[in-house]
Amino acid sequence: MNILLIGSGGREHALAWSLADSPLTSRLVIAPGNPGMEAFGEMFPIAVDDLDGLCTLAGDMTADLVVIGPEVPLVAGLADRLARLDIAVFGPSAAAAMLEGSKAFARAFCARHNIPQPAFYPVSDYKSACKFIEQLGGYCVIKADGLAAGKGVVVADDAAAAKVAAKSMLSGQFGSAGKRLIIEERISGPEASLFALLDGENAILMATAQDHKRANDNDQGPNTGGMGAISPSPRLDKALEDQVMAEIVDPVVHGMAAENTPYHGVLYVGLMLTEKGPQVIEFNCRFGDPEAQAILPRLRTDIVSAMMATTTASLHHFDMRWDQRSAVTVVMANKGYPGNYEKGDVIRNLEVAERTDDCYVFHAGTARDNNGDLIAVGGRVLAVTALGDDTASARKNAYEVVNEIAWDTGFYRSDIGKV
Repeated sequence: MNILLIGSGGREHALAWSLADSPLTSRLVIAPGNPGMEAFGEMFPIAVDDLDGLCTLAGDMTADLVVIGPEVPLVAGLADRLARLDIAVFGPSAAAAMLEGSKAFARAFCARHNIPQPAFYPVSDYKSACKFIEQLGGYCVIKADGLAAGKGVVVADDAAAAKVAAKSMLSGQFGSAGKRLIIEERISGPEASLFALLDGENAILMATAQDHKRANDNDQGPNTGGMGAISPSPRLDKALEDQVMAEIVDPVVHGMAAENTPYHGVLYVGLMLTEKGPQVIEFNCRFGDPEAQAILPRLRTDIVSAMMATTTASLHHFDMRWDQRSAVTVVMANKGYPGNYEKGDVIRNLEVAERTDDCYVFHAGTARDNNGDLIAVGGRVLAVTALGDDTASARKNAYEVVNEIAWDTGFYRSDIGKV
């Protein structure tokens, strides 16, 4: 099969690695890609939001399947445009991707279909925001309604902090994504992520993971796009997995179908395991990052077969097989992330991972300079994943490689996977 992969981050590097390993893949084209993906396919410098260019490329290469990695082209309707060209797509339509594209839409959808979630209040002005912040006693969560690269969330301990966050978002901190906000009840409990495959009619469990969002050790510092992940989640046993599938994922697939917006692709369910049971924190309409880097090295089912099953309503015949070992992913980021950071520092000694069994380095914010050296150009730059018989051994293997990578301006959390 001719496969086109859209994206350039660590998630897409993990997808490229997995797609290239499939016996069904005869040609893999990546747009725009990053230096870590060079070994897996042909790369074309077409931006993820250039829908015209991506559709033209898919047609020119006679793509049999297009895999859309990031959320931006999904929310913008790339899957719809490719479907009109009769090209199979792994990823939901723009209407279905509103589960991620608008937090207000997702909350209203959950309310309509009795999916467990915290109390929420959509607002579009500061006065209304303050009203609901006070109503919740200041102990609340402020969220930008639209896409904000995983950063549009502030967990507030008091009304003063919540109001500062609301004013900043409404004043343009996250551009158009913050024109509307969600003021949410702050619930408590361990967090976990569950990934399911949906084919418009059916849903099956894919995998579980636990993400680490805060920038610094001991869950301190600002929220980020994710500083590390563990798979499977130590918080989700079989009974909880079944409960989440029955109370959340199945109502999503049936609710989407009932509203004439059938969902095809992978659904990420961000959960908080409260005393009242699992509740939805957020939905994503694609693989998480860095969760994908922890999940995909454990996958033993052919990924192309799984993706094609989501396009043909045949998941009820499908079974997922997994390496039973644990995976730990440690993200290496530029100092200053998620705020301002310098670019251009050279990264060396990545080949240490190639000498280590069951260890992988996935690129995100990397590029080549004029000398051909690998340089850091993004916030999150590398994700180091290792497998082990348990979380402790996987963690040990991952940090051994992290400590060998030479990068002066990089930083990472030292407690990913720590029990």
